[in-house]
Amino acid sequence: MALKIKAPDLPDFDMAEYFKTDEDVANYLTLVLVKNDPTELTQVAQASGLTREALNKALRPTAHPRFDTIALVCTALGLKLVGQPMQA
Repeated sequence: MALKIKAPDLPDFDMAEYFKTDEDVANYLTLVLVKNDPTELTQVAQASGLTREALNKALRPTAHPRFDTIALVCTALGLKLVGQPMQA
């Protein structure tokens, strides 16, 4: 007989706690985008306060997402947006 666990009995899970470096975050975001896995996309959407549909639409190759959308996603992933001079 399978053991049934109720969702409220499960510990909270925050993927951001497992990121040790900025590269970890970037690799995870790349993986989510490449796999286009609805579950992972949903987790990022929830953390950023967006719907999965809105996030998916904003991340399409032809999209022109608003700055506040990008800022929400970056914050959810623990990324900081910075301005840097471009290399010549």
